Amino acid sequence: MPAVTLHHAQVATIYHDHHHWLQSWLRNRLGSASDAADLAHDTFVRVLARDDTIREPRALLTTIAQGMVANFYRRRDIELAYEEALAAWPEPHGMSLEERAIVLETLVRIDALLATLPAPVRQAFLLSQLDGVGQEEIAARLGVSLATVKRYIAKAMLLCCFAD
Repeated sequence: MPAVTLHHAQVATIYHDHHHWLQSWLRNRLGSASDAADLAHDTFVRVLARDDTIREPRALLTTIAQGMVANFYRRRDIELAYEEALAAWPEPHGMSLEERAIVLETLVRIDALLATLPAPVRQAFLLSQLDGVGQEEIAARLGVSLATVKRYIAKAMLLCCFAD
């Protein structure tokens, strides 16, 4: 059966029927009306981009919004860690707001890429790159061979360097 394109009128109906409910649902989880409004908007943008029919609008909206809430908190944690790292530097680095935004977006993208890796691969890479732990020590910590650690790090590095 071929995919049925979701028409703007269908999305408009879903928006009309469920927007207030979704925004309230998000406000309860986020504690912020403005963040809830932003994520509700983004949720409906994703619904608009779908190529199939929607049989259970609230279930779909909830599923999409839950992922967006998780991403929202993950991004906020990365932003806080980045700001703490900048504050810990001994001297100001004169980075423009645009440069800081680019670095933050890059960090968020790398975090999302690393999240797709199995935990031991991600852990080996982070121990190596962030903590400066040697590969032999990583092998001992993870209980794997040195060759496995090298493969893990290479796999994560390839993912980060060559992702589109």
